Amino acid sequence: MANTAQARKRARQSVALNKHNSSLRSMLRTAIKRVRTAIETGDKSVAADILQKATSVIDRVADKNIIHKNKAARHKSRLSAAVKALA
Repeated sequence: MANTAQARKRARQSVALNKHNSSLRSMLRTAIKRVRTAIETGDKSVAADILQKATSVIDRVADKNIIHKNKAARHKSRLSAAVKALA
């Protein structure tokens, strides 16, 4: 357990920050899953629309350093390639 006042405060802050970051990470994963399910349906226009929204979410999460910018770029690249591959 934290002994000093500043250590107790940091412990409180880390709990709140962890909750916030977990929420953002969950939002990211949900956005990616939505694109993947849209790709599975085979409707390119719907998938492209959902990809655009997911790209915004991915960029927001990367800007806050929840995930690395290269990981964000990798997700966007793979998802957009999958959407483009739809007939």
